[in-house]
Amino acid sequence: MKLNKPFLLSACLVCVAFTASFAQMLNKKTTFTHADTLRGSNGPGRDWWDATKYDLHVKFNLADSTISGYNVIFFKVLKKGDMMQIDLQEPMVLDSIIEHNTTGKSFSLQFTKEGNAYFASTKNNQKKTINNVTAYYHGKPRIAKNPPWDGGLIWKKDSLNNPWVSIACQGLGASVWYPCKDIQSDEPDSAEMHITCPDTLMCVGNGRFRGKIENGDGTATYDWAVVNPINNYCLIPYIGKYAHFNEIYKGEKGDLTLDYWVLAYNLEKAKIHFADAPKMIKAFEYWFGPYPFYEDGYKLVEAPHLGMEHQSATAYGNQYKNGYLGRDLSGSGWGLKWDFIIVHESGHEWFANNITSKDIADMWIHESFTNYSETLFTEFYYGKEAGSAYLIGSRKGILNDVPIIGTYGVNKEGSGDMYPKGGNMLHTIRQAINNDGLFRKIWRGLNKTFYHQTVTAKQIEDYISKQAGIDFSTVFTQYLTTTQVPVLEYNLAGNKLQYRYTNCIANFRLPLKVNFNGTRWIKPTQNWQSLTGTTNGSNEFLVDANFYIITKKVE
Repeated sequence: MKLNKPFLLSACLVCVAFTASFAQMLNKKTTFTHADTLRGSNGPGRDWWDATKYDLHVKFNLADSTISGYNVIFFKVLKKGDMMQIDLQEPMVLDSIIEHNTTGKSFSLQFTKEGNAYFASTKNNQKKTINNVTAYYHGKPRIAKNPPWDGGLIWKKDSLNNPWVSIACQGLGASVWYPCKDIQSDEPDSAEMHITCPDTLMCVGNGRFRGKIENGDGTATYDWAVVNPINNYCLIPYIGKYAHFNEIYKGEKGDLTLDYWVLAYNLEKAKIHFADAPKMIKAFEYWFGPYPFYEDGYKLVEAPHLGMEHQSATAYGNQYKNGYLGRDLSGSGWGLKWDFIIVHESGHEWFANNITSKDIADMWIHESFTNYSETLFTEFYYGKEAGSAYLIGSRKGILNDVPIIGTYGVNKEGSGDMYPKGGNMLHTIRQAINNDGLFRKIWRGLNKTFYHQTVTAKQIEDYISKQAGIDFSTVFTQYLTTTQVPVLEYNLAGNKLQYRYTNCIANFRLPLKVNFNGTRWIKPTQNWQSLTGTTNGSNEFLVDANFYIITKKVE
């Protein structure tokens, strides 16, 4: 598609703005406090127990934007421990903690507070036993300023002035609205939500609807449950004037329920526009393997913010437009063929929800793979050239400001380049593998090998290298931990080509597909190497544009 210059400039600005927005998802701190360590590390108040289930009961008081309730935290004792860290962010208040042991006895626990962390003295914890504590709390939680990037509770009205309430808290943490073990490396194996709100509204949650209880006081309690592991920040209610429709998708593991909850006045529009959802499932099951949560189903839920990958209940707020709010982030034209939020946020069901990074410093595992899922979706329906054009077009959004990998142990993500640069890194690795069948096998293998697991970057990197039979360790280090884009310097004199890598880490290794007297592969190093072509004076040299490197001709 031929695009005029004003459109290209606009697309470039939109892409950069998008990347910058996501770069601001968390704080931009470069120095850290003890509170950051408590939030982001698996310290002595956390490392001795494993959360197995959250049973969350919360009442939403729309009149004054407060909430109150309790969370029953079931946990397995891994080793001796007598101090339990439970997180709840100010200005929320933890009222009490009751421990229930295996004999049926209950104890009120004494606790101290340190910022957003509470430390409770526990009793009778024996290794391998399953115990539980109930944390009662109340308060007026932080209000989201610019969800989903600057998150918290969202108290809004729809266009008919009906209440419309939800939460977006990735990075900020689920402890902004309920007490929990707020670290990404420990997911409860299952969860229930029992949400009380006005009985004139509907509450939609993760997983399966278990029923509604009329309380006789103008409120109702809606029960939802997931039977699969779920990250804390993905456990989210949506409250509003919702209408519902659904369909069954015949997937790789059988019948998958696709449910859609939208504002009632958008019902007919959604029935047409949400056709991208089953298309997405088809494409991603092909590339990544079966949808990871058949037992909990798949949902799109219209949300009072742009979107978020809330497991089995994806938040949708893209205004029923193709692209990103009607714009193509790549400037290629292909991004206007499909709804960005449906494709991107749903791609997270495989990368973020199925495979979750232990530390948010490795958030690239979520975002780079999911960014690349946009390319794979485009390729699946419009061809390989279209997918590549979309991917290459996204490079205009790369900032190369700070490394993609953040700081470990303090809840600090890296650069927003984890989106376009990370996607281009994975595309570059795919080119080097040079076998699309093997590439697809690796991507599906990731989701099978690390099914419902939290992982480190090294686990993912090592798996790809091992399965590909190529050591990509220096490629990951280059693109994830530095802001340098490798430069291939070359000199072409007559029939002789010389080339080498610069602007890269020591021993950087990345084979390249080039055109020099036809298509061939070269294996540059940081030392000059040479090739000889024909002598007819028609020698040209080009690196395949699918590789994210810079080429520089030198004399």
